Amino acid sequence: MEENKGNEKFKTVQNPGAYKASYKIEDSQKTKSGFGRTILVPFFSGVVGCAVVVGTCFGVPSIREKILNNNVSSSSSSSSSTSGLVDQVSLSNYSDTAVFAANKILPSIVGIKIEYNVTSNIPFFGNSSQSTATATGSGIIISEDGYILTNNHVVSSSESESYYQVSEATKVTVTLFNDKTEYEAKIVGTDEETDLAVIKIDKTDLPKAEFADSDSIKVGEFAMAVGNPLGMQSSITCGVVSAVNRKVTDSDGKEYTLIQTDAAINAGNSGGALVNSEGKVIGVNTLKLTGDGVEGMGFAIPINSTTDITSQLIQYSKVKRPYIGITGMELDSETANRYNLVEGIYVKDVETFSSAEKAGIKIGDVIVEADGKQVKTMDELNEVKNSHQIGDEIKIKVNREGQEKELTIKLGEQP
Repeated sequence: MEENKGNEKFKTVQNPGAYKASYKIEDSQKTKSGFGRTILVPFFSGVVGCAVVVGTCFGVPSIREKILNNNVSSSSSSSSSTSGLVDQVSLSNYSDTAVFAANKILPSIVGIKIEYNVTSNIPFFGNSSQSTATATGSGIIISEDGYILTNNHVVSSSESESYYQVSEATKVTVTLFNDKTEYEAKIVGTDEETDLAVIKIDKTDLPKAEFADSDSIKVGEFAMAVGNPLGMQSSITCGVVSAVNRKVTDSDGKEYTLIQTDAAINAGNSGGALVNSEGKVIGVNTLKLTGDGVEGMGFAIPINSTTDITSQLIQYSKVKRPYIGITGMELDSETANRYNLVEGIYVKDVETFSSAEKAGIKIGDVIVEADGKQVKTMDELNEVKNSHQIGDEIKIKVNREGQEKELTIKLGEQP
């Protein structure tokens, strides 16, 4: 509804609150004049002011740089959220990590050369000849006075076949980082079960490697393999920790619990170090998988599992382990049923004067339980045994002619 009050027009609007309110409509002449004063003048003044400010800012390099950088950053961030792209990441930090780790560990890694005598037998002719062979490996300096940790298979590669025989190492030499001198080393101790060995050179003030806590490493973290692959001393390869506590069985049927990495490990890397981003040793390089379609599957012995072995090798030249003294055969359900026996470990032989003999174990017994745990394989029995010390007593349950019998074994020392 409209009302005329002089030259002014009013429009009444019905308010939802049930009362009337009016607002004024100016006539056309007054509206033009008021609009110019109240709107146009301030607007153009603002435009001029902005132009002056922007011009000034772009005239000052530091301010211009900040504005442009902010715009680029904002644009990049916006692009990331809408297109799925991510901001560029500098690889300089990764490079710096590798450089730091390499510089720290390389002085503590040595090259090892081993010499053997090889006797060749020519079939059908009865002739034999002798020659010298060499092999290479790597090692980790573990003390300032010359003790070096490496793999057993690096320094103890004696083997024989029908047409040749390789002797024990006749000479072991060590080459230090940035030092071409060959230092003769002696073998302090070896342990075939863990594939570890310790050798020593007559030199002091050596750069001892620093160990990390291998129990705390995580899948995906940085890993660097350092060693002497194919005789190329002081080589590094980088990757990550691919897996931890990986169960791996070697060609001789021995099972190891290892760190898996995709850092390249090649022949000659054995005995070298696997290190973390701080250049601290997390493992001893020992195995790799080879074959068609296999790539980037190397393995290292966790360094935490080597410390007790190393100290025993230095002190006793061997590892002292608890011992039972039997030769066993594993019986699966099919074999057990065939011979009217039970699943477990069939005792084929008992060593004279062994802990097993003293405890009353007899040939023909089937071991079914140890320390209250069911055992069906020699590995399971050895796992129970190795959790104890020499001199400890463990309970063994055997099945003898269909009757179960519990025996107590006092563990002896492995000869």
